Amino acid sequence: MIIIEPSFEIMDPKPDHMRDYIYKKIERIGRTCYKSENLISDDTAAGFVKRLVDNHHEAMLEHASMTVKFTVDRGISHELVRHRLASFAQESTRYCNYSKAKFGGELTFVMPYFFDQRSAEFRGWYDICETAEAYYLDMIRSGIPPEQARCILPNSLKTEIIMTANMREWRHILGLRAAGVAGIPHPQMRQIMQPLLEEMNKRMPELFGDIYAKMNIGS
Repeated sequence: MIIIEPSFEIMDPKPDHMRDYIYKKIERIGRTCYKSENLISDDTAAGFVKRLVDNHHEAMLEHASMTVKFTVDRGISHELVRHRLASFAQESTRYCNYSKAKFGGELTFVMPYFFDQRSAEFRGWYDICETAEAYYLDMIRSGIPPEQARCILPNSLKTEIIMTANMREWRHILGLRAAGVAGIPHPQMRQIMQPLLEEMNKRMPELFGDIYAKMNIGS
């Protein structure tokens, strides 16, 4: 049995190239509304995007997108897929046979950080995951297919889920899941989304700075 921490990977170009591409694309499209393409220069895109955000003209942000790969537990993935204005590709417990060599013949679980590893709660969690792994592997060895054996696996099972959404939707997602603008997010969601928001604020502060400020206020 393997235990890991959750993580994310932004699957788009390097930070500077990503920011430049997204901002310039939004500016080229957005200026169509005002027929002000003649004002475009090498250094106008960031200011234009910031004005769109400040003026709540966020429809223009829908023309650019970003892809993120999350490694989280199944429970958190169930919350992610509730964001309907996005596209997803997820590791399938129906088709993945974790008894195979490419998985090391064992299951991987995501550590719930809110359990002290010296506590009875952590020991109970660990024992349940270990037992689920043993029964799952026994079922597979007895000929039961993965799509049936998976029924005993807990929410803590690790999954990889790739999520693509436009920049307006990412603002919405990170506002909910990191800054908590509509209520306190699940602690494991905050664990992964707050570092993502911090990274996005570093890369594109004109797009995410206002949301990042709300996260800081709420922390």
